[in-house]
Order: sequence, then C-alpha cells, then structure tokens
Amino acid sequence: MRRENWQKFQVDLGPMQPPLYVNRRSRNDLKSAALRFLHNRCEELHFDAEKETSEAETGIYLGKSLKSGQIPYNMQKDIDRMCLEKALGDFIDSGVAEDAYAVYYCYLEIFFGQYGKSRRMVELLSEYESNGSSLLMKHRDHYTHSVYVFALGLAIYETNSDVRRIFREYYGIDPDDGNIEASRKAANLYLEYWGLTALFHDIGYPFELPFEQVLSYFEVDNHERGKGTLFLAYRSVESLTGLDETAAAHFSTLYHRTFATTSELFAHDIAEKLGEAYSFSEEYILDVINRKPTQPDEFGYFMDHAFFSSARLFCELEAIFGVKCLTAMHVDALSAILLHNSLFKFAIAFYKDKKPEKRKAPLRMELHPLAWMLMLCDELQCWDRTAYGRNSRTELHPMSADFDFSSHAISAVYYYDEAEREKTDAYLRELEAWKAGQRDSEPRLKAYSDMVGEKPRFTGDIEKIVDTSFIPLTVTPNLCRPDRKSKHTYLSGSNFLHFYDFAVALHARNMPKGTSRQAMEEKFAALSLEYQLSTLNRARHFAHYLDAIRCFYTDKPVGYELVTRFSPADAAVFAPMEHERWIREHQAMGWRYGTAYETLSLDVPAEEMRAARTALREQIRCHKLTMDGRLTHDIIRDHYNRLPLSDQGKDWKPFNNLLQLLKEFDGTRIYRL
Repeated sequence: MRRENWQKFQVDLGPMQPPLYVNRRSRNDLKSAALRFLHNRCEELHFDAEKETSEAETGIYLGKSLKSGQIPYNMQKDIDRMCLEKALGDFIDSGVAEDAYAVYYCYLEIFFGQYGKSRRMVELLSEYESNGSSLLMKHRDHYTHSVYVFALGLAIYETNSDVRRIFREYYGIDPDDGNIEASRKAANLYLEYWGLTALFHDIGYPFELPFEQVLSYFEVDNHERGKGTLFLAYRSVESLTGLDETAAAHFSTLYHRTFATTSELFAHDIAEKLGEAYSFSEEYILDVINRKPTQPDEFGYFMDHAFFSSARLFCELEAIFGVKCLTAMHVDALSAILLHNSLFKFAIAFYKDKKPEKRKAPLRMELHPLAWMLMLCDELQCWDRTAYGRNSRTELHPMSADFDFSSHAISAVYYYDEAEREKTDAYLRELEAWKAGQRDSEPRLKAYSDMVGEKPRFTGDIEKIVDTSFIPLTVTPNLCRPDRKSKHTYLSGSNFLHFYDFAVALHARNMPKGTSRQAMEEKFAALSLEYQLSTLNRARHFAHYLDAIRCFYTDKPVGYELVTRFSPADAAVFAPMEHERWIREHQAMGWRYGTAYETLSLDVPAEEMRAARTALREQIRCHKLTMDGRLTHDIIRDHYNRLPLSDQGKDWKPFNNLLQLLKEFDGTRIYRL
C-alpha cells in the first residue's frame, strides 16, 4: 500500500508501521518480549493470498477501515494485529480490568470473528467474581490474571528457542528459526491456540464460586473444610458435556473412536498424551474427570473449575464455529485447560503426596506443550491480583513483578508493599529463630514466605509440576512503595460497566429513534477493529473525564446532585482530554499528520468525491487532526484550542448521549460532588 501511494503522489506518505516498544533497560522484560512476539513473529496473521490476487486484478479493495472496501484486505489484518499489540501493551502498563477487556475484545474479533457472539462468556467471569467473591474466605481475581498469563506465554515463546522448537516439532512445523515462512506459521498458530488456552482457562469459575460460598458459610465457625457441613455437587452434568450425533460423528472421524461426552473425548486425548509416561489408563482418568463435579468430597471438598472451563469453552466453540470446524488443536487447548488446576497435580503426578514413591515426574513440554505452558504461567502469575475473599484481603501478596527472560531463563522479582515491612521483618526474625531451633514450627507469611530462602517453596512447587530443566527459574521477593497511578482508579463504579453496549449505542447515536438493537450492533460490526476499539476507548475513559469535573457515576442512589446534561463549562474541561486521548491513540497506531487526501480530485458527484477522499485517508493513514513528534500535554491542549468549533464539538457532544445510555444499559446515574 505504501508503494502504491508513492507511485500516486511521488511522496512517502504512508501508511507507517507503529514503532516497536523497547524497554531501555532490558529487551527481555515481560512487555518488550510479549509485544515483540506480536510485532515481529506474527506478521501476515490471517493474510489471504486469493483476496490479494483478486484486489490486484479488479482494483477493488476487500478490507474495511471506517467502512468496507476502503483498504486492502491484508492491510486490515495487519492493523488488527497492531490493535492487539497496543491493547496488550496498555494492559501490561496498567493491569486494570478495563484494559484486560480490550485484550479479550481484540482476540475475539481476530479469531472468533465478532466479539458480540462471545461477550457474555467473558463478561460473566468478571461480573460474577466482583459481585460474588466477597462472600468467600479466599478468592483472588481471575479476569486480569488470565491476560497476564497470556502475556507470559507470549514472552516465553519469544525469548526461548527451546520452547519454540518443541512447540513446532510437536505440531509438525520446521523448527528452524531461519525458515521465515515456517516461523510465522508457527507463531500465528501459537498465538491463536495459546490465546484460547490462556484467556479462557478460568471461565468455569462461576461454577466453583457457589460451591465455595456454601463452604465459607460454615468456615466462619472454624469448621474443618467440608466435613460435617453441607456442600454442593452438580447433577445432570451430561447436559453440559453431551455430544450430539453430528459432534460424535466428527470426532469419530478425527480420532477413530466414538465419544458420547466431551469428558470421554478429553480423557482419550489426555491418556494418549500422558498415559504411558505416567502409567494410567484412559478408564482411570475418565473416572476421575466424571467424579470431579459430582463427588467433590472425594477431592478434599474442592470443586474443579477447570472441568467447567473446558466443557463450557467447548460449547462456545461449537456454537460459534460449528463442530465440523473444530480440530485436534482445539481439543489440545481444551484438555490443557482441564489439566491445569488439580487434575494433573493430584490425580496424575501426585506432586504433594506424602509417599515419595507415589510422586511422578513433572510434566515435560514435549508431552503436551499447551498444558505445560499453562501450568507454568498460571503458577508464575501471582502478582497484581485483586483480593475478593475475606481472608485474601488481609493476606500479603505481591503487588507487582519484574521479569527478565534473557539467556533461556526466567528471572522474576516479586514486589510486596513497603508498608508491610513490619510483617516481613517479623517473619524473617521468626524464620531465623526456627532455624536456630528456638521455634517448634516453621513460620509462614503467605505468599512472601514461599519466596524466601535458598530453596523457596514457590519455585520448588513449580519445578514439581512442570519440567524447568531447560528454562531455569529464579525468584526473588522485594519491597517497594506501591505506584497506583497506572490503575486510574476513580470514584465512579457500577457492578460491571458494559462497555460494548455503550460503544454500540454511542456509535449509533445518529440513527433514528427506535432503531433495533440488532441494527445498532450491525452498524458497529461494520467498523474495523481499530475503529471499534476507538469507540470503546471513548466510553472507557468516561470515568476519567467525570473525575476531572468532580462528577461520578454509580448504580446506587446517593445524596448528590443528579447530572442530566453537561454544561459548556464541563465540556471545556473534558473535551481537550478526549482530544488528547484521540491524538495519542492515533499516533500509537501509526497515523501521521497529512492533508494529501483532501487534494484528490475526480470527475464524480460530490458524495462519491467525499467517499473517495475518506478512503484515501484510510489508505495513507494520514489525518488533518493528528499530530507528529514528541507531544506534551500543553502542545496537544494548544492544538485543541486552535481547532474550529465544529471539530471541537466532536470531542464532547457524544458524551451527552452517554448520560442516557448509562441509565438505559446499566441502571447508572451521574452525580456531582
């Protein structure tokens, strides 16, 4: 596209690729490595050679930007990949649920086709956790946790050639990194199926939470877990796991076996991969899987959310793609999810069994690459997780972490709050006393104590679960002052802010009154992922803008002034803020300042001329309102003040629509302090 634009204008207008993020201190920290994987290894993600040929022959573009047919198809796919790269970078910087949401959104749009088809599955986990988990004794976030797990897996793949080799050999791809075509094919395959595994490995928690809530009711009185109290067990599990005739026939073709349920399918896959190495039969593992949801008393009164995550995700994949599109790699991802929580640890490897002879070797990556990666990253990701449970809120957990993936190793520093130094100093004194024989029992300070010493329990447990012989792991605990600025925490809050609903309605604000929900979603879906995210970001930053004008939203009735419309004085505060968000968003996505598209002149009606200029703007990715160079807040504010009133209005008028949308979609009102 850039070459074509050069031929048209004899000037290098663009499009320009956004710069790769590089940490000045380390090229192999979590953010640098994960984004480098997306930026460099995943080029040509979902490219279509046939569409490219068709465009060359007909001169008609098949990709969409602001509208369909404005840009080449493969250019759209490149921009989609950049959207995921930017969303993941923003999340690693902040760690907040709103930025995790953007990562989910990008992944679902790229690999599932449309976020709206799967949104409930993702939103349910966040909503259920934030509302129901406070009733538990112990529970920490799994929504942002899953996105951190996803990022860790990308960084490890990017920085470790052994990991890349094992994955590629397992799936029959040339392991030579010098084979660029094979390298891209493998990276794109890994991105899709690792993303499926990591991002959705905990979606079964809404099945585990009610179980834990009942137990927590009795744990308040210090009862021993489960014994002598009520507990939940699930019945009619086949309604979730059953395979219909079409599905049974499809998997019979794939595996040359007949399966009646997903449990049977997953048991077969796990036994084929691990049975010989760990000396168990398919019948044994199927029996364990079947008893997980129905007889939790046989598993220490624990409900395995992994069982429900794998079964629920299968149903979602079947509904979206159709069962005939599901492959053995989908089953690999699902069985990895099923294994990750307790099945492998306590029913296959018995890694904590009191009898040493019963303990089995840690999982080698060669046996099940996705399961190995999930269990490793799931254990490593213990920082920056919101504590919901009553006990969890008072425990000491790492609030942040620094990773270095250099030299085929993983070096992690987990940071605890400096304000808790009194606790950590007391623990260290008690530890020395225990070592000197002055205490009967070893002291504990979860999770700090697990990371202290020459042989910390944290790394020891990981090494018992997964083989780390080719990727040495070093963990160090440290103290620092918390920096919560990146969290962008404001007074505004509701049970769960449905950004998708707001963005859809915000984009459709000029449609006739009474427009159906379906028509609004179809209009929003016609946008490219880049423009959908831009609209979502506008809605997501609403709390920030309200905070600046001393307002907030809530779904609770409070004794403050109700806001029904923003005044010109309000707009004067937050409109420049929205303009700055828009400017920085476009700069991060590779847009540049330019007006060349306005010089296009064709002998066509005025409406067609406007459409042609808009299309050219999308092709060169230049805009008259964007800015180049190193931009400060004051430079952008001055730029806004010099804009015509019509352009300034674009930054604040849509927010008056949100006042009604909040009420309609979330039962939320806006109040002024």
